[in-house]
Amino acid sequence: MRIVPLALALAVTAFPIAALAQATAPTEGVAADEQIVLRQVMTDKRAVYAKNLGLTESESRAFWPVYDEYEAAAKKLDDRFLENINNFANKYDTLSDADAKAVLKEKMAIEKDRMALKQKYTAKVANVLPPKKALRYAQIETRVETIVRSNVYSLIPLAN
Repeated sequence: MRIVPLALALAVTAFPIAALAQATAPTEGVAADEQIVLRQVMTDKRAVYAKNLGLTESESRAFWPVYDEYEAAAKKLDDRFLENINNFANKYDTLSDADAKAVLKEKMAIEKDRMALKQKYTAKVANVLPPKKALRYAQIETRVETIVRSNVYSLIPLAN
């Protein structure tokens, strides 16, 4: 059972431009497809921030390096997340208690690490943007993450 391509396809529906990129990309295997989709989602996400934060030139110079640093760190967590889903999918039909325990442990570790990362970088953003824009950043980040995660998790079958 292969879950990841379906999960990413649904994540793409949250970002219409990504669907176009996926449809026109040459077939390079699942891992390459995942990376193409993730790159496009990040591009689309960046555009959402640019449109909604209304940054001045000096705010942009301070914000975008912090944002890029955050996204690079978040990508590592996304890679772990996808690896964990693949692990679960590959063992779905024969999932043992030990396998389930390992998948659950990694899932919880990723969630803990993601929250710590968000807190660290939201504080950094709050140091470079005015308070209302920092709050708007945090709200947008939460909304985008909620939409993507909700769509992805809705495609992952429950363990049986």
